[in-house]
Amino acid sequence: MTTDATDDRVARIMREWRRERPDLDVSPQGVIGRLHRLANALTDELVAVYDRFELSEGEFDVLATLRRAGDPFERTPGDLAASTMVTSGAVTKRVDRLVARGLATRRASDVDGRGRVIALTPAGRELIDEVMTAHMANEHRLLAAIDADEQAVLERVLTRWLSTFESSADG
Repeated sequence: MTTDATDDRVARIMREWRRERPDLDVSPQGVIGRLHRLANALTDELVAVYDRFELSEGEFDVLATLRRAGDPFERTPGDLAASTMVTSGAVTKRVDRLVARGLATRRASDVDGRGRVIALTPAGRELIDEVMTAHMANEHRLLAAIDADEQAVLERVLTRWLSTFESSADG
């Protein structure tokens, strides 16, 4: 069943605000409100796949980051923190859980005796490959509601918009 965009929850909220505060331009809610609701719904759908493999979203992120590194599938904790955009403390907690499950190892760095290196174990690589296959199938399913041309336009718009936030955060 398709919902008429002119009568979705965000549209109703905007109508109510226009009625109550006609002096305010509430048009940003049309984009921001829908993106927020969509992000929450998408997160729920993504996390459902990770749950099937008994992984948290953060654990999936660490395993995927290690897998993307290529052979020998390892990174320093600092690299993991930068790539996953969380604090080093959060990375430590995630890695601790993955090490306890036998999915990752932590060892001294070959180049810096004080440094550490986090690596996938064979079991971790096998699991993330399986999870990644399910994850991509899920993402394809989630995007099936819009055609390829709409996906391309949406990707361009979101890429440009996100870059303004990321470049101001880096500046």
